[in-house]
Amino acid sequence: MNAKENTVLERLAVSSLEKCLVKLSKVSAGTWQLAGTAESSGTPGSAVGKYDFKGQPAAAVYFDIKGDLPMTSVMIFDPADLDCISKCFLGYSFPRQGGISQSDEVMLLELGNIVLNSLSNSVFNALGESFMPSVPQFVAGDALRIADSVRAAAGAAVTFNIVASPIAIQCDGRVSRSKVIALVPEHLTLALERTKA
Repeated sequence: MNAKENTVLERLAVSSLEKCLVKLSKVSAGTWQLAGTAESSGTPGSAVGKYDFKGQPAAAVYFDIKGDLPMTSVMIFDPADLDCISKCFLGYSFPRQGGISQSDEVMLLELGNIVLNSLSNSVFNALGESFMPSVPQFVAGDALRIADSVRAAAGAAVTFNIVASPIAIQCDGRVSRSKVIALVPEHLTLALERTKA
């Protein structure tokens, strides 16, 4: 993986996520900001490890795109920040009853679907290809459990080009940080490079 390949992936990730977060900031109660992008290569486990679990469980939304040009994306959240995320996204918080409620799960699935589709759209638009993502999936647990779910979705490739983008979600003086991670097989990265996107 060379620097030029990284630049293509980073440019697409930054552009799509910034546009998506500007739109979310306009239509929701919170302010949504991209807090940087980092690229590397590795396994689904190392990709999920880009999120700082701080020894605590997390919640994640992920989906994959199958076919000749597969791609898997995941957005990871801190369950302790569900009130903040809900307030920023919906304008109100769900009553807390301990743990992640079904309402929380539906809210995170919708939010993850918006953000991850934005990222996927930028990649496949650059390729001039259409795509059909799987239905977004939700998983909660430690790093190993989330990595196992992402690995099952990502398929047979052992290593991927990884783009990890932290997002700051702010509302009423509170800030939550999530992370968007794309796992892109080498041949899709090379196809992107040929587009000169």
